[in-house]
Amino acid sequence: MTDQSPAKASNVYGFKVKDMDGNEVDMEKYRGKVLVIVNTASNCGLTKNNISKLNQLYDKYKEKPFQILGFPSNTFKQEYSCDTDIKEFVKKNNIEWDYFGKVIVNGDATEPLFQYLKANTAGFLTKAIKWNYTKFLVNKEGVVINRFAPTDSPLKIEGDIEKLLSA
Repeated sequence: MTDQSPAKASNVYGFKVKDMDGNEVDMEKYRGKVLVIVNTASNCGLTKNNISKLNQLYDKYKEKPFQILGFPSNTFKQEYSCDTDIKEFVKKNNIEWDYFGKVIVNGDATEPLFQYLKANTAGFLTKAIKWNYTKFLVNKEGVVINRFAPTDSPLKIEGDIEKLLSA
């Protein structure tokens, strides 16, 4: 699903992903925006805090060249099994940022975008994603800048977002 090999990619713009309706979305549409890319799960103990803080970030920066991209994943067995339930979750939680179809974030079937994100950031002891709500910060050139742990508040990223927005 990508125009470029995740291992050789220099940015996120060559990748294509699927939205919640199964339509292909070219990551090129995010060129020039600061991105927070996060693997989500509706039934995780970290969901309430992460979603509310991501919503706060989005509300604060949505008028700027900024976007949050949420990718639901059942990799850790905490995501609803059908897209209808995920859509209801998005509506119920007032999520206005871009939300996509379910992806796999570890293993042989890992979504190519997440292969790129993991290959270009250091995880603690491993490059694998350890849990839901791992957050990747991407600059306006589509290059992944940093990776934040599931337990890191999305608001911890705010200073870095402001620096990238003013660059």
